[in-house]
Amino acid sequence: MKKRCVIIFSISIILLFTLAYSQTVEEIISKNIETRGGLKKIKSIKTMKMTGKVFAAGFEMPMVLWAKRPNMSRMEAIFQDQKIIQAYDGEKAWQINPFMGSNEPQEVKGLQAEDLKERSDFDGPLIDYKKKGHKIEYLGKEDLEGTEVYKLKVTLKTGKIIYIYLDTEYCIELKQSSTIDYQGTEYLVETIFGDYKEVDGIMIPHSIESRINGQTQAQITIEKVEFNIEIEDSIFKMPTEEVK
Repeated sequence: MKKRCVIIFSISIILLFTLAYSQTVEEIISKNIETRGGLKKIKSIKTMKMTGKVFAAGFEMPMVLWAKRPNMSRMEAIFQDQKIIQAYDGEKAWQINPFMGSNEPQEVKGLQAEDLKERSDFDGPLIDYKKKGHKIEYLGKEDLEGTEVYKLKVTLKTGKIIYIYLDTEYCIELKQSSTIDYQGTEYLVETIFGDYKEVDGIMIPHSIESRINGQTQAQITIEKVEFNIEIEDSIFKMPTEEVK
């Protein structure tokens, strides 16, 4: 009888822990969505255009980003009068980079294609994560450069693991990190989000920093954000001719 009671008690503790853990994850995500503007408002956004600048390797480049539901994106930057393009049309990732020797559009595969596909998710990995096939675990609280944050482990449908850090007050996203293996070497890739501003009821980071192994690779400053403007699907498709 005692053994049976112990087993029942142990099962009850496990169930309570699982329930509390699940509630924590859902509460954090719910607060994040609320802070960002609310699910209804977020879902009402069908297209987005961001205009700004990229700072990389000591150079400043004008940049434009277009995005459209559910998962199309295109980013252009101008460097030395040459146009650099990275895009995902919902199925295929491609780029044009004259500094790699050609103005011809090239299909992108491997890690870069996976990254473009992930970044093209219009709502990000937290919203509708179960429908997308992702799994999320709450790993507790941490200190992020002086700010207390919640740490979430997100296992994407593809199996890739990313970590998302949200401040404990508003549950707004401050950092994403993941480890990638490139030609046998592991790299820590981090994206830092800051300078949040409200645009038509939606909170948008206006500062985005990219780091590899702790070293800043690029800094994006957003100057203008436009929602629900007309954007043709064709701009996301890989062109068949050379781009001048």
